[in-house]
Amino acid sequence: MLKGFKEFLMRGNVIDLAVAVVMGTAFTAVVKSVTKGIVEPLLAVLGGNSQLGLGFQLVPGKPATFVALGPIISAAIDFVMVAAVLYFVLILPMNTVKRRFGGKKIAEPTQTELLAEIRDLLAAQTSEPNAKRAD
Repeated sequence: MLKGFKEFLMRGNVIDLAVAVVMGTAFTAVVKSVTKGIVEPLLAVLGGNSQLGLGFQLVPGKPATFVALGPIISAAIDFVMVAAVLYFVLILPMNTVKRRFGGKKIAEPTQTELLAEIRDLLAAQTSEPNAKRAD
């Protein structure tokens, strides 16, 4: 019973699911608050005196044509922070556990090895009838 549970936990699908759930909920809120409180004010400083922040205006005098680069940079920083936390908190420890406690896999034969084996079997089959005829 425990062996089956261990195999279930060690499967890649469970880890992928855990990563997706965590990425979608817990870390996103924390990372967004960090970027909103620290990164966006720093990007606003780079935006100059513009009320709209870091970006550029497509049509001068029309605020609706402002292309805001600050939110794009913030989202990229959010993604990198979430991915780093997930990698170092979930993926890296799980890979270590798999290496330490996972069973050793038997090396599967390569395609060339399989073809050589088939060739040898076919050669043995064709030589057997000839050997019987010669007797």
